[in-house]
Amino acid sequence: MTLGWLSIVRLGLVQMALGSVVVLTTSTLNRLMVVELALPALLPGFLVALHYGIQITRPNWGFLSDTGGNRTRWIWRGMAILALGGFLAALGVVVLEQSRIWGFALSFLAYTMIGLGVGAAGTSVLALLATATAPHRRAAAATITWLMMIFGIAMTAGVVGAFLDPYTPARLLRVVAITSGAAFLLAVLATIRIERGITATPEPDAVPFREGLAQVWSEPAARLFTIFVFLSMTAYFMQELILEPYAGLVFGFTPGESTQLSGMQNGGVFIGMLLVGIAATGFRIGSLRNWVVIGCLGSAATLALIAFLAGTGSKPMLSAATVMLGFFNGVFAVAAIGSMMALAGRGRENREGTRMGLWGAAQAIAAGFGGLLGAGAVDLMRQSLADGPAFGTVFVAEAALFLAAAAMAARILEGRAPSAAFVPGE
Repeated sequence: MTLGWLSIVRLGLVQMALGSVVVLTTSTLNRLMVVELALPALLPGFLVALHYGIQITRPNWGFLSDTGGNRTRWIWRGMAILALGGFLAALGVVVLEQSRIWGFALSFLAYTMIGLGVGAAGTSVLALLATATAPHRRAAAATITWLMMIFGIAMTAGVVGAFLDPYTPARLLRVVAITSGAAFLLAVLATIRIERGITATPEPDAVPFREGLAQVWSEPAARLFTIFVFLSMTAYFMQELILEPYAGLVFGFTPGESTQLSGMQNGGVFIGMLLVGIAATGFRIGSLRNWVVIGCLGSAATLALIAFLAGTGSKPMLSAATVMLGFFNGVFAVAAIGSMMALAGRGRENREGTRMGLWGAAQAIAAGFGGLLGAGAVDLMRQSLADGPAFGTVFVAEAALFLAAAAMAARILEGRAPSAAFVPGE
């Protein structure tokens, strides 16, 4: 038996709960540290990078869920760690007002727990989806779970922001405690008995983690896909820290206008994700391989256009191009996740979680590396070039990475029986 639509939505609720806790650290707590506490922006930046770096443990969590025979309990454990970490992160902000040393120490522990919790719960959810979702539903499953996570992020940011005013430390702790506790409870209720009825797979050989990871790494498909994930996600995240500054410095966007630009980009991502889910599953149009390539090529072309627009100074054209970038990013992201689910079940049996963990670690590292690479490259280019050419050079380099990712995806997926693994509906 495979997961039905209701079960896929239930796993999407876990993704929504996960995103609702993580967004507190990247938005609310980040702002409090920089604005209310007047701390250097480097501090929350380091803490967010820490939670990404800790996710290099994702292969460990995936391996544990493979060998344990019960992925649900690892989802629960991961969400428990994440919820506690989210509350401790808020407590760390409060303590920072009194003691920088103890506040930073507590924050370091909290963000480490957040990284561990995201790794444990997120990897186990994806592994369960990969092993128990019918091939023709993978694109839709990826769309549903990711859109629900985006919804959870947006909803939590709005609700928490409303309840935090007027800000007091006590109010912060109360709001974050309720949010984190509700997220954990939602994840538990959503996954109770979700694995019941799914055909159980035999326990894998009792081997050490290093040997299990080595077995997966020895598989050409898994190894090449890991490289593809790192390459494509580096390209995906390179613009994250530089697009808004580019809009402000080169096109004269105000802070409010650049924030709206970011919202427009996310709207494009939403539409792109929705399109692939409907087209690939509802109408059975195209293989996931082809959608990955289209997303990469479209992202590359749009980035080149954004670089070219520096000479025009046109705000409407930049806004339109940013929506296009978001759209093709969304197409790429959902198709890549669906492809990941398909590849996770190929190779040595009962290593799906380990494979998903390996690719999740590559994605997390690329997220941190890509953002820093883009920002650092712009700073370097601006030493010798005007703002427009400096940013444009980095956008073109990012486009080149997307082109390389498209070529690699076509090569990997084309020779791996795409009709059996990637074409929805077969």
